[in-house]
Amino acid sequence: MAKIPLSLEAMIVHEDADYILINKPPFVATLEDRTDPVNILALAKAHHAEAQVCHRLDKDTSGVLAIAKHPAAYRHLSIQFEDRQVAKIYHAVSDGIHRLDEQEVSLSLLKQNDGLVKATRAGKPAQTFFTTLAVYKNHTLVQCRPVTGRMHQIRVHLASLGAPITGDETYGGQPFFVSAVKRGFNLKKQSEEQPLMKRMALHAFSLEFEGLDGKKARFEAPYPKDFEALVRQLGRHKR
Repeated sequence: MAKIPLSLEAMIVHEDADYILINKPPFVATLEDRTDPVNILALAKAHHAEAQVCHRLDKDTSGVLAIAKHPAAYRHLSIQFEDRQVAKIYHAVSDGIHRLDEQEVSLSLLKQNDGLVKATRAGKPAQTFFTTLAVYKNHTLVQCRPVTGRMHQIRVHLASLGAPITGDETYGGQPFFVSAVKRGFNLKKQSEEQPLMKRMALHAFSLEFEGLDGKKARFEAPYPKDFEALVRQLGRHKR
């Protein structure tokens, strides 16, 4: 089956004279990717020639992403990111039951030669706050508020709490199978059950920053289908 061509227009949640806010789908790189010619930056430039992506999300992470339409807008938002004035909210499903109320994690992070990230004093300072949004039978929906923006920060910080992100096998998370919660779940003969989500359950939910007019604005990205399906399935088995 042929892939449906990606359209930046279909991703847009807000557009004005300065910025485009999109809901990035999973499995799409933010910047140029040697393994795939399709990426958000290329799509953005096709939509608007001067477009520049202001930050990045991991390829498997979905959610709100800001794109500047001209250099002044890019500089304005870049400075806010550098000064930690941009409010970022992520939602994650974590393995296990966790009661978190603005739980702070301040662990310095260091990228290793193998591309993974390790919590170590030799790393760069990183800070995240976590709050429980919903508790299910064996999982927790967590709000993640990163103050810094280090690589794999939320993933490593949640894992340090014993709450790895569901599906994030790199940092200790386990894939979610419907059979784990649904009684009498049967597969067709000679077929193997696949995880409900084929990625880690992490979504960039909202972004708040100051526009060139000096006014703050907050933008939200609805859950994509796979994240929505996971939360809906878990919601049938609340504690």
